[in-house]
Amino acid sequence: MLEKAEVEYPLGTTASGTEGSQGHFNNVWTKSELTMLMNLPGCTLKPLALAVRRHPRALLCALAMGMSGAQAAEAVDADTSGSAVSSSAAVVPATTQLQRVEVTGSAIRRVDAETAVPITILRADDLKKQGVTTTQEMVQRITGSQSINNSAGSVGAGTGGASFADMRGIGANKTLVLLNGRRLANNALSGVGTPNGSAIDLNMIPFAAIDRVEVLRDGASALYGTDAIGGVINFITKKSLTDGSLTLGGETPTASGGGATKDMSASWGFGDLEQDRFNVMGVFNYNKQQNLDANDRSFARDYVPGRGLNQTSGTAYPANYFQGDNSANPLGRNCGGANLIASNGICRFSTREYIDLIPQTEKTSFFGKATGKLADDHNVSLEYFWARNNNHTDIGPAPLTGLSLDSSSPFYPGNGITPAPTDFTLDPTQPISTAWRETAAGPRGSSDQNTSQRFLLNFDGLVGGWDYNVGASYNQNKVLSSLTNGYISDAAMLNGLANGTLNPFGPQTTAGQALIDASEYHGQYSSAVGRVAGLDARISREIGDWFGAGPAGIALGGEYRKEKMHQEYEAYVNDISSLGADAAGSVEGDRSVKAQYAELNVPVLDSLELTAAVRHDKYSDFGSTTNPKYSFRYQPFKQLVVRGAYSEGFRAPSLYELYAPRSTTFTQGYYNDPVLCAGGVVQPGGNAGRDCQQQFLNNGGGNAELAPEKARNMTLGFVYQPVSNLSMGLDFWWIHISNQIQAFPESTVFDDPNTYADRYVRAADGSIANIVTGNANLGIVKTSGVDVSLDYRFPNTPYGQFGLGMTGTYVTRYDFQNIIDGPYTDKVGDFQGDGVISRWKHVLTGTWALGDTRASLTNRFTSGYNDYDRTTNGRVASYALWDMSVGHTFDKVLDIDAGVRNMFDRNPPFSNQAYNFQSGYDPRYADPLGRTLFARATYHF
Repeated sequence: MLEKAEVEYPLGTTASGTEGSQGHFNNVWTKSELTMLMNLPGCTLKPLALAVRRHPRALLCALAMGMSGAQAAEAVDADTSGSAVSSSAAVVPATTQLQRVEVTGSAIRRVDAETAVPITILRADDLKKQGVTTTQEMVQRITGSQSINNSAGSVGAGTGGASFADMRGIGANKTLVLLNGRRLANNALSGVGTPNGSAIDLNMIPFAAIDRVEVLRDGASALYGTDAIGGVINFITKKSLTDGSLTLGGETPTASGGGATKDMSASWGFGDLEQDRFNVMGVFNYNKQQNLDANDRSFARDYVPGRGLNQTSGTAYPANYFQGDNSANPLGRNCGGANLIASNGICRFSTREYIDLIPQTEKTSFFGKATGKLADDHNVSLEYFWARNNNHTDIGPAPLTGLSLDSSSPFYPGNGITPAPTDFTLDPTQPISTAWRETAAGPRGSSDQNTSQRFLLNFDGLVGGWDYNVGASYNQNKVLSSLTNGYISDAAMLNGLANGTLNPFGPQTTAGQALIDASEYHGQYSSAVGRVAGLDARISREIGDWFGAGPAGIALGGEYRKEKMHQEYEAYVNDISSLGADAAGSVEGDRSVKAQYAELNVPVLDSLELTAAVRHDKYSDFGSTTNPKYSFRYQPFKQLVVRGAYSEGFRAPSLYELYAPRSTTFTQGYYNDPVLCAGGVVQPGGNAGRDCQQQFLNNGGGNAELAPEKARNMTLGFVYQPVSNLSMGLDFWWIHISNQIQAFPESTVFDDPNTYADRYVRAADGSIANIVTGNANLGIVKTSGVDVSLDYRFPNTPYGQFGLGMTGTYVTRYDFQNIIDGPYTDKVGDFQGDGVISRWKHVLTGTWALGDTRASLTNRFTSGYNDYDRTTNGRVASYALWDMSVGHTFDKVLDIDAGVRNMFDRNPPFSNQAYNFQSGYDPRYADPLGRTLFARATYHF
């Protein structure tokens, strides 16, 4: 419920309790209380904006008048009794007196309950009661965000444990994530084939300090930047605190294994801004999750050939070897060893027992804010936040391919230790090539320490009738990457094979194991830093009633920011081929951006207002661009608002997309050489152990020749509220992007080898030396769909207040080109390239409250799709999870909440995708934890 003296409402929230289901004033204030407030001395209808700023008593009477007028006019209300997500505001009568508020996506302070652009609001307190404890979990409740992009994606991918938001599925680099309306530094680590360096790591947002999240489901804005093509996610912190709280919680899966989480947060503040003229607050948050091994979940298998899943590797232990066109394994054709599967005369190795489904993470953050009142209409504030995410991942033991072993080695097949092959005769005058998995060194383990911080100094107030806001900020993200286990010196291994110390075909001798142990690298191998420093200022005011329909509003603003990046490697990385890094690839870059913008809002009729905005950006490296935005809001009668917008976007390549170091690592998926193992069958000159179902080397990285992305966005929709307790919304959206920037999908290279023959680099013997991907302009993306929402509050009953809320997204089209002027491919409900666009997603929540007791039931649904390999597994089933929570507040000082996520213990649907290291399902669209119990207690003091 909204506090009685609350004056800053969430986006669109008004004194009549409309947008966001924040509260119903009829349930807070009695008629006699309203009358008493209206009769206070000096309680008159003076302009609310001025009264709120200067007179606390005037604030109360203004609220009373607004609520009394709302009651008399039967003002509509969209309270859903604790529903955590609201996607459309209630419709407010034009006569209601409302406070002007600042709207995400607009620089003009306004009184409209429903804006011309679609916005979703997520309230942190309600989500916490449903078991949500991280910002990435909050973003998963946004149906317009297609994939999870969580820490599970960091396994083997070089993301440093980062999580990203991806609105509309067009790439995390096209979703603008803000904290209190201002930019943050992108994640500094430039992982191959990931949005790193081009998007904000959600783990860096101080979760415990968040009050709400406002999601602009429209495109580019004049205020924040025209690079927000997919939308804007604005995390808004608590404005002030005058008390304290302590929260302890935890969650654990009911299935055996890891994945359990514990969390703690504390907050405290003092000082009343109106009475004491200052407020100081601080919030601390800690969250730690255990890793979850693939062995802990039966569905995470990497060998189900009947359904197209064979993510085993030809690099094995004991090593496969070949000479000419012949190949063998010391165990023979039956392959009786651990983690081995017979295939094409060799033994394929399963890395399943070494892979993390979820890595171990430890997140710590602090947010502090001090606000002072310089004068009645002038405030100053200083914000600082610091966040750190420690992430540890394990993947399979290091693969070593192409190693040569001659007959002088005691371990050469037929020399008495390793049996000779039975299917062919070795030529002892020629060496053999081996494909060896270094299991004696254990899994490859790495840790990343990802740290972000921001300083923000802000001045805001009112002068000469103009609202002003001026800010200076400094943002930094730093990632330190270290090796912990399993990474062995290539030179030492080559020497050990050459001098007969190492045995690739069986247990190591004491000397061999000692050599492996002594050759293991530990410690930091990479550091990456990204910095953004900025200055911004904006002013806004009303400028007159031009058409007799209400005052027009204007906003003017400007911004300057300086971006820098730097990434470097230690020299020893060149001795670790399985790491894929290159010490010569250390890079740096910088740019400056200047911007000016203007916005004009004009009520033309009592029922119609028009808004026009324009932004001009000047990049030091990409020149100038000017982009407009137009929108309208039409309210033919009080129950209906029709709205629409058109905007043009421009996104220059990020510094990391331009300059990310080139690196060569193994493909995430397993593929057949399209020439030497076409269709999975060994061809003349081919060798199964080298060319079939292999992880090939992949060279990727930045591209200084990238062109900017350009976009056009349109939205058209309505909000309809036929009765006071029911609100429905429908918003159509269209996005057109040219020159989209993305890492070229490795799977596409193998799916169409003729078209992309230039992306294969072959060795002298005709085998694949490596493929080439890296960042590229991939042509056009055309996508469209519709967002729907429903909020219903049932009539009050003796058994409590019931509510129902739903948000959903239906995608009608997603056509993309892999090359400029190339053919279009539709990926709606169809795995293409590196992923899929779900046709339909929804979040449906039912709530109940009776006094201090509450409960909720949530359904999260994602539609099924055609699988990666449709010849053996046609469809990936839909994914529906049910969550339940209950809670009680004791004496207004202790909140206890408990519940279960995935209460029916639904396993992720099977997928034979080969894009991620995890197998048997796709971690970007499903959660491997299973049924998970949670409990949380908050004490207020």
